Amino acid sequence: MRFSFSVKMVTFTAAVYLAGGCAGGADSSNPDEAGGSASVSSSASVTRINPLIALHEQGLPIFGLYAPSARAGRGAPEGPQKTPADLAAETLGYGLSDYVFDGSMEGGVDRGLPAFTSFVDAMREAGATTRTNPLVVKMQEFGTDPAATAEAIAKELDAGVSTIMLVTTESAEQVEHALAAMRYASNGGTRPDRVGTAPAYWGLSDSEYREKADLWPLNPDGELLNWTIVESHEGLAHVREIAAVPGVGVLWPGAGTLRGLFSSTNEAGERVLDEAAWENAIQTVLSACKEFDVPCGFPSNASDIQMRMEQGFSVFVMGWGDAGFETVQMGRGLAGR
Repeated sequence: MRFSFSVKMVTFTAAVYLAGGCAGGADSSNPDEAGGSASVSSSASVTRINPLIALHEQGLPIFGLYAPSARAGRGAPEGPQKTPADLAAETLGYGLSDYVFDGSMEGGVDRGLPAFTSFVDAMREAGATTRTNPLVVKMQEFGTDPAATAEAIAKELDAGVSTIMLVTTESAEQVEHALAAMRYASNGGTRPDRVGTAPAYWGLSDSEYREKADLWPLNPDGELLNWTIVESHEGLAHVREIAAVPGVGVLWPGAGTLRGLFSSTNEAGERVLDEAAWENAIQTVLSACKEFDVPCGFPSNASDIQMRMEQGFSVFVMGWGDAGFETVQMGRGLAGR
């Protein structure tokens, strides 16, 4: 499913797109007035629960943001910690992001899950669903216990997420194991036969959720996505095998981690990036994406999003805040969204 959009600057017209859950007539070029998260054409939004899949099916690029932080950012004045309700209101106040990204469970699902679950509950109480604000989360590193990995994936799915991002992926076998953990036994997987609170956020009954919660594109009617990051020398060495695994929805170079991997300390004690090696690693992942017809993702900013789109990247994540908002709007303009 290779993307064929042309990159050009155009003015985004809200009337052309229907954002799932949007109030009719809202000006989607205004972040404060846009009510939905993912903007997709009406032909796809009628049947899809996960709007990211609808965008994939239309060959459109995807632009999302990290969820806002409960604590003040670096350099910002200290203030009271935001409540889950505060974070939900802040998230829903910006309507041009196609998804809500959370990386808090990368260091351990059990450690990060309680705060994430409280955030999801607050999002649901504020009116969000998978149709309007699909949830994308990082998984913890694979570790050495496959059963523990599968259980961690199940816990994230039970919380209502619709996309799981695998981190520090180094082999096709790891990916195959994780994909099986995302699928119920009725679909050939190993996911426990439970649903948690996921149906509530998806806006479905338990039985409807079980029917829809399968992995796309392995199941063309599935509503779950897998994202996979390659961010180590071992992963780069096996990136073609990883990209070839059926069911990988988006493949990413872990640009930040790879930057550290290709940096060294000079005699003055300064960190120096080998930019050529770093860029080569990024392009190695992109080449595998193109070879195996898998969408490729990148963590972009306003200074590089046009270049990355022209190279062939089609899924993007940005940090929460003005810089991220600017990048989302720039990307949507370049893509004609």
